[in-house]
Amino acid sequence: MIYGANGYTGELAAREAAGRGLKPILAGRNAGAVGALASELGLPHRAFPLESPQLDGVSAVLHCAGPFVRTSRPMVEACLAAGAHYLDITGEIAVFEKVLALGEKAERAGVALLPGVGFDVVPSDCLAAQLAAELPDATELILAFASTRGAISRGTMKTMIESFPHAGAIRKDGKIMPVPIAFDARKIDFPGGQRWAMTIPWGDVSTAWWSTGIPNIRVYTGTPPKQIRRMRRMAPLLPLLGWKPLKRFLQRQVEKRVTGPSEEIRRTAKVELWGEVRNAAGQVVTRTLVTPEAYQLTAISAVEAAVRASEGRVPPGAWTPSKAFGRNFVNELPGVGT
Repeated sequence: MIYGANGYTGELAAREAAGRGLKPILAGRNAGAVGALASELGLPHRAFPLESPQLDGVSAVLHCAGPFVRTSRPMVEACLAAGAHYLDITGEIAVFEKVLALGEKAERAGVALLPGVGFDVVPSDCLAAQLAAELPDATELILAFASTRGAISRGTMKTMIESFPHAGAIRKDGKIMPVPIAFDARKIDFPGGQRWAMTIPWGDVSTAWWSTGIPNIRVYTGTPPKQIRRMRRMAPLLPLLGWKPLKRFLQRQVEKRVTGPSEEIRRTAKVELWGEVRNAAGQVVTRTLVTPEAYQLTAISAVEAAVRASEGRVPPGAWTPSKAFGRNFVNELPGVGT
């Protein structure tokens, strides 16, 4: 089942699955929208709210309806009760921490819990695991990514608003710590050339520790210096954005105004990733990765992960992508290179 199939990324996943000859059940709250897409793709569908899940006969759920900080818990509970494997495309640190902490409960239920099987965090998690394998005693991990061209979807924007006023996070000595927006900025040697990047609260601040045990982790995204300065100037205003009525207002505006990357951008854009590990002795190992556009990769990786889970190829428990499918999982996906 693909839940949230009528959303931007859910629809991409549905079309990817149909293109592979798969027959997932499309589901979501909006019966009209889900039904129309299902009819177009020749797929079965169900309409239900998260409060009343309908998972009978379902082996795995690919959950695409965010913000996941609000929606993951009811779907996880429904999957545990129904004996269905749970997958999602979250990038939210709080969601990763909560879902990955449920490993023992998932084992008892015979269910695999797999958060973050899209661009958040498949390529960066696999890159982190590859680096850790090359330098097993690493104590510091830095990950960075930058898009050649890009835009974000309605769901991603709403999730970003939901995270306010929290604007940054790193992992230090094994613990996740809040930090100011654009806490650190540096130049990164991406495959396409050197670019400025700033720290962001990306999911790997959580998942890379679960995957590698490295205690100090930072994640950066390519950002022009002018934008970094602008972000730092707006830091004093962030507490205002934590006010719930304002959050809901902004999310309603996003619902009206934001769509997502065009088909042409998804087809032609690339994302460059860079990673570095360092140990106490000062040894350093770096690696790079190039993937298709982020939403394009999400559809590909999420569907492939759901197929493997539904086929029983992931043991019960709670797993990061590299733990579930191996550190080279991302390199097995089409369009991925170094």
